[in-house]
Amino acid sequence: MRPPVTDEALTRRWHQVRQRLADADAAGILIGGGADLEYLTGYEAMPLERITAFVGRLSASEVLPTLIVPELEAARVRRRPSVYGVATWDDTTDPVSTIASALPQRGRVVVSDDLWALHVLGLMHQRPELDLVPASKAVGGLRSIKSQEERDALAAAGSLADKVAAQIQHRDLPLVGRTEAEVAAEVADRLIEAGHETVEFVIVASGPNSASPHHHPGPRAIERDEMVMFDFGGSFGGFCSDTTRCVYTGPVPQDVRDAYTVLTEAQEAAVQAAKPGRPLAEVDLAARRIIGAAGFGDYFIHRTGHGIGAEVHEHPYVTELNSEPVQIGHAFSIEPGIYLPDRWGMRLEDIVVIEADGARRCNNSNRSLVEV
Repeated sequence: MRPPVTDEALTRRWHQVRQRLADADAAGILIGGGADLEYLTGYEAMPLERITAFVGRLSASEVLPTLIVPELEAARVRRRPSVYGVATWDDTTDPVSTIASALPQRGRVVVSDDLWALHVLGLMHQRPELDLVPASKAVGGLRSIKSQEERDALAAAGSLADKVAAQIQHRDLPLVGRTEAEVAAEVADRLIEAGHETVEFVIVASGPNSASPHHHPGPRAIERDEMVMFDFGGSFGGFCSDTTRCVYTGPVPQDVRDAYTVLTEAQEAAVQAAKPGRPLAEVDLAARRIIGAAGFGDYFIHRTGHGIGAEVHEHPYVTELNSEPVQIGHAFSIEPGIYLPDRWGMRLEDIVVIEADGARRCNNSNRSLVEV
């Protein structure tokens, strides 16, 4: 559960977003539900087909934004008259018309990346003079810059995930002979015991299954002398954790050990590359070059990282195509991987937050390939 947010904090967030919209030459913004809406209003909308929307306009004289909610949910909204106005619609009303009336007449309008196509198409029909632009392309994600308090909250969430990783590495969780699904269920329980409020996901991938980066834990029994990859996270105080660690159920073969050395070097290089002002692409390429030089380039099959905060995956994304600069306040994963089909896979993941002098890790459990 996210802690209550003050009117002052919401006003500050809106002013920051407003400045970013002005920098993007936008005349307005439309956010439809989800974490972005909660970030700007403190209100957690019900994820239903009835749209809840946050609409803001930029004009010479500052106008308060509007929270548009279904009439039957209006009683759930805390009134904050100094932060935003509230408008309602009912089942006899076209909500897109209500939204359109709160938007500027023309110009660029930034919209949620995940706004339903039904509403986008309706708005395009009613207001063809508006230039609708996804938020990620216009402002790089509304929540991508974290305050110091938010960065510290991510570190606190990360420390809880570290406790569970340490339990796995210290052999507190029996593995051999148990199914992936059984182990995953215990990991989920331990995430809660460690202090998480919710479990977001648990991946347990053993043997050849570890070569599938997003393997779903299943009925396969974990065997001796094989790789087991753990990737898991939960939420605490409104912020998410996410970490990946691998263990080996027996003595680690030399070829696997050598590959894991490459992996740790690649991750460290990416962490060192994550400095303010450098392109996010350079963070990705720092890891990719090392893995490629070792002959595993074709087996690193995903981006190096993703943003994290109120959601496990959010902006910014650490890919070789993202030229956006690393900024103080960014928070993202650094998780290179090597996956040999039908043999084994390995990934090493830490969350980092960007400070003035570079990346600060939120995960500090043992990064070695531990024999269990």
